[in-house]
Amino acid sequence: MRQRPLLPVTAGFLAVALSVTTPGLAEAQYLDDSPDRFKLPTLVSTGSNAISGEESRLGRAWLRQFRAHVPEWRDPIAQHYVETLVGRLVPYSDLGGINTAVTLVDNRSLNAFAVPGGVIGVNAGLFAFADDEAEVASVVAHELGHLSQRHYARAQARMEQTQIPAMATMLAGLILAAGGAGDAGIAALAGSQAALIQDQLRYSRRYEEEADRVGLRAMANAGYVPQAMVDMFRAMQRLMSLQGGTPPEFLLTHPITESRISDTQSRVNQTHVNQPREEDLQYHLIRSRALLAIHGRDPSQALTIMRQDDAPQDAQRYLQALLDARSGRIEAALTSLDALSRQYPDVAMLPASAVKVALDGGRVDDAIARAQSQLRLMPGYAPTAQMLGEALLQRDPGRAFRELSDLAERRPEDPSVFGLLAEAAGRSGHEAWGHLARAEQMQLTGDIDRAIRQLDVAEDIANREGDMNARARVRSRRDDFIGYRETMENF
Repeated sequence: MRQRPLLPVTAGFLAVALSVTTPGLAEAQYLDDSPDRFKLPTLVSTGSNAISGEESRLGRAWLRQFRAHVPEWRDPIAQHYVETLVGRLVPYSDLGGINTAVTLVDNRSLNAFAVPGGVIGVNAGLFAFADDEAEVASVVAHELGHLSQRHYARAQARMEQTQIPAMATMLAGLILAAGGAGDAGIAALAGSQAALIQDQLRYSRRYEEEADRVGLRAMANAGYVPQAMVDMFRAMQRLMSLQGGTPPEFLLTHPITESRISDTQSRVNQTHVNQPREEDLQYHLIRSRALLAIHGRDPSQALTIMRQDDAPQDAQRYLQALLDARSGRIEAALTSLDALSRQYPDVAMLPASAVKVALDGGRVDDAIARAQSQLRLMPGYAPTAQMLGEALLQRDPGRAFRELSDLAERRPEDPSVFGLLAEAAGRSGHEAWGHLARAEQMQLTGDIDRAIRQLDVAEDIANREGDMNARARVRSRRDDFIGYRETMENF
């Protein structure tokens, strides 16, 4: 096994779960009667039985606040890859009907998390640390296990059971201390706090075991070798020892003990994978992109790490092509990517990467031609559709508006798509809809007050232009936005 990089580990694997009894977030609903077919999403409808509407609102509000304060890893190709990985695991995670939202974090720390409403977060550092896709799948499956077992709701219920007697004891201690009991009061206070913490830790460890069990079953049913979960545990254990034996904060909530590893190994030995997935190139390509994100100031470090880890030669060729593009050697980069695309015709991220290289290199017409060619063969591949819209902004804003409107319909929680759509609308004379799209981008990134002001601007323009569809949409979304703001105030 390769030598894993020594990465910092942040607080986390924030694992919280969902109620599974009431309707919640489903497919977005849109106004279809606009002559421009520009459809902006609502957040909540009643087509799913997996998540309650309240938990959906809380989870999505949390995500908006998260985006407002934490740098995202904005890479449509990596985003699509992780969404596909999550989608592969969800059907086997006892989470029927859930609509997930994936966020990638521009952070080198080893971390992933899940929060109510089906929000899944992954740090770029997880890819730098994991040997292969199965290890990443084991982490994601574990987090989905927390969601399926409703650990957040159960923890809340447990707190209601324990907090009142614990608070009573704490108050008694404060009264004793205030009454002159001194050390006796302080001891009573400390003892009650310790008892509460111990109770929470005991339940936390039980939740970890349940998430391991559900996650192991999910990854095996999805075709991943379950031994990867044990391998990941061992690697985390070594990381802890390399950091001086002091558990990082996330290992306090996700303790890696010998008994836990042994228990997981025992389950692995009894787990059979009917149709194991073959290791393919895609994980190593995404790992290349993650390493470039982590080592943005010294990109050559990414290639050094890939070589030290004995990554597949074709993954190293891919990374070298990306480095060539960054250095202005566009032709060399495209030649390498085209050769890899011919070698792996089913790997969509290879021609998509060539589109990105051409676009960033100023070869707009080439980028458009490449994107159109790929989408004829692989229709619906979102990263390329987004890059096509971005390229068309410079040649045909009206068509860019139409392409990005369709993409926004499919990706109603992607702020980068709405940012491009706002620009396309403005350039193509759809001014009111442009402000609507900008409002959507702002509310998705936590800037809800400015988003509401954008709606005001959009309504003024719609009134002036007599665009009744835009005006109706603005009024509908204003009510939604005010609801979002009230929910976000909880954070």
